[in-house]
This record gives sequence, C-alpha cells and structure tokens, in this order.
Amino acid sequence: MLPPVVKNLLIINAIMFLADVVLVRFGIDLSNTLGLHFFMASDFRPWQLLTYMFMHGNFWHLFVNMWCLLMFGSALERAIGTRKYLLFYFVCGLGALLVHFLVQDIQARSLLADGAQISQAYVDILRTPTLGASGAIYGIQVGYAMLYPNSLWTLVFPPITLKAKWFVLIFMAIELFTGITGTMDGVAHFAHLGGALFGFLMIWWWKRKGTLWNR
Repeated sequence: MLPPVVKNLLIINAIMFLADVVLVRFGIDLSNTLGLHFFMASDFRPWQLLTYMFMHGNFWHLFVNMWCLLMFGSALERAIGTRKYLLFYFVCGLGALLVHFLVQDIQARSLLADGAQISQAYVDILRTPTLGASGAIYGIQVGYAMLYPNSLWTLVFPPITLKAKWFVLIFMAIELFTGITGTMDGVAHFAHLGGALFGFLMIWWWKRKGTLWNR
C-alpha cells in the first residue's frame, strides 16, 4: 500500500498532466500559466513557486519523475513519517527554484552586461517556464541514499548496478558538468542540484538533531 503523500502526489501530477494535454486543445496553456517563470519576467506569478512542481513537459518527463517518486519516495516517507516527508518534498522543490533563480539572475545580468542589445538568450530566460518535480525528486534520491547508502540500484540502460551513494554522486557530477558547460540545453540542471542540496541539508540536520526517523 502506498504511503499517503506519495499516493496523492502521483494522483495530482497525473491529473495536472492530463488537464494540460486536454486544455491546450482549447487554447488554454496551463504550462505557461502554472510553470515557473523567471521572477523578472512579466509572466511570473507567485503561485508558480508551488504549481511548477506539478507541471511536466511531456509524458516521459512525468513518467521518470513519478517512477522515482514511487521507488524512492515511498521508502523515504515510511522511514521519516508522513508530515516530515511532506515538508521535505516541498522544501526540496522550493530549494530547487531558489538555486535556479539565482543562476538565472547571474546569467541575465551577464547577458545584459555584454551590450545594450537584448540577446535571444536573455529573451529565452524571460519567456521559458521551468516545469516538473525533478528538483524535489533529486532531493528524494539524495535523502534515500543518505538513509540507505549501500542499497543497490540498477539502471535499465546501461544495465549497471551500483550502491545508491555512488549513483547519487555520479548523478550530481553529471548535473554539475552539464550545467556549467551548457550541455543538454533546456534542462534546469541547477534546479536539480538545488533540490539535491536542500535534501542533503534537511536529512543532515534531522540526523544531527536526532529527529530523523519516524517515531
């Protein structure tokens, strides 16, 4: 039986994805309305700070995030308890957007400093919304690896099996490299890293306080 937060997150994300697919046929773009816009953009709205976590760009984006939520989030929620897990999930999601905004602001200032003419890259920052639960999911993966570092994970392709702690370190290194180099453009790499960072800090703090495990 699924723990309550994971179950409801799965349902809400599925409903929002279906609503987006249906409503766009009637000229209603939920991804633009509920996706997270840069805070200096004219399309930015306060509710996007939360709603962006429930919007996904395509089916595979949704599927991968929900699969990770199911596999690792369920174990984490059972371990630390429902209330703490709910807090953990949203703090990771908010931490992801905080780091993402910080990087976007640095990029925007750099682009504006290059010259008086507004570049296409700057326009893209203003117009392109950020979508998905990936920041929170990266936090969950880090949290799971901190609790169960020696559990074995196996990739579907390539079929490699490693301990969770090594997979997470590899994932973070890849995200950092691709974020710095601009590889895989269109992916919010620093949002992923932000979610992972806040996930690490929360688990570390709860461990230090002796309040981590569900009691």
